[in-house]
Amino acid sequence: MLNDPRSHGLWEKTAPAAPATVALRGDSRVDIVIIGGGFTGISAALHLAEAGRRVIVLEGAELGFGGAGRNVGLINAGMWVMPDDLPGELGEIHGERLLEMLGNAPRLVMELIERHSIACELERNGTLHCAVGEAGLKEITDRAGQWRRRGAPVTLLDAAETAKRVGTSAYAGSLLDMRAGTLQPLAYVRGLARAALAAGATIHTGSRVTGYTRSGSAWTVRTDAGSVTASWVIVSTDAYSTGPWERVRQEQVHLPYFNLATHPLPDEIRSLILPGREGVWDTKEILSSFRMDRAGRLVFGSVGALRNTGRAVHVAWAKRALKRLYPALGPVQFECEWFGQIGMTDNALPRFHRFAKNVVGFSGYNGRGIAPGTVFGRTLAQLVLGDLGEADLPLPLTDPKAPAFRPVKELYYEAGAQIAHFASERF
Repeated sequence: MLNDPRSHGLWEKTAPAAPATVALRGDSRVDIVIIGGGFTGISAALHLAEAGRRVIVLEGAELGFGGAGRNVGLINAGMWVMPDDLPGELGEIHGERLLEMLGNAPRLVMELIERHSIACELERNGTLHCAVGEAGLKEITDRAGQWRRRGAPVTLLDAAETAKRVGTSAYAGSLLDMRAGTLQPLAYVRGLARAALAAGATIHTGSRVTGYTRSGSAWTVRTDAGSVTASWVIVSTDAYSTGPWERVRQEQVHLPYFNLATHPLPDEIRSLILPGREGVWDTKEILSSFRMDRAGRLVFGSVGALRNTGRAVHVAWAKRALKRLYPALGPVQFECEWFGQIGMTDNALPRFHRFAKNVVGFSGYNGRGIAPGTVFGRTLAQLVLGDLGEADLPLPLTDPKAPAFRPVKELYYEAGAQIAHFASERF
């Protein structure tokens, strides 16, 4: 996107074309204006338009420009935080409420895909959280037990069954979550946008917001070429926030994450690697993730930015790592490469903010954007419609607060990933 081949990589190459949109010109008046054209903003627009509300979405670049169009494509349930830890972080009511909502969030994604016939390479065969060593096995065993006590359909697999499903004996076991799956993320958000447009929403891309002011009982949101006046403003810009809501970006530490995609693999290799098409990530602190796309490309990713010296270091590491995991692959060449930024909050949990009267938003997805973003978009729609009150939301109201030493931490993560990957997989 925007002439950058490393922004969206394989997803831009293989996604159906985005629906036709234009930049905002002139002045408009609607019921709700939504800032940001990712999972949260487009889901909110779809649900509001289906309820008969007049909605305009303002996207500063293109649909799915931020994390929605760059991520791995795992439709996960829950967050990184252990289930039993959420009540301690959020309180008993919000903690259990959030667990229930996010545990069921993949179901909403899959229902929307089916209802609106979204072509996004959906796979419903679950995900595998793979254990590295004894410490990793203990982690997934604890996680499995905590989810099982809440009735989740998760299964702990031993090393042999994991090797059969993943195609490598590198892992001590895995946690299979059948609520989850994979999809082509840019295709998904474009399909959601197409459905929102069909329901009556209006979407303007290339329309970066420069400011907003109160106008009587409503808000006027301005761009360089126009304005939208509405009773409600939904802010869904998350880690890529700039301008009036840059404080949302400032409360998150950016963690860079890259993906590399092979060329389509031969049938005999494809039948050995993830034959069930589950999505995978491991328990390492600097984790790896991988999955197959519909054409048989292996998509392999980890922490790091493909820029400056990082590109050579991370690509070389990925080739060494894949050689260890899958010797039958032989020398690997990558067809596409891309990276983006994960916004990490200080407790690895999302936030709900009321920026002003009738100006609200969720943010801070911590690498779990597809299912949470979709369900939180619906939740914001329900809040605006009056179907939910703030007291009924899955998160308490908080104010954006910048973490200490944020720029230093971001430099540390990017440099640390390079150092780790330079040294890793050499022996």
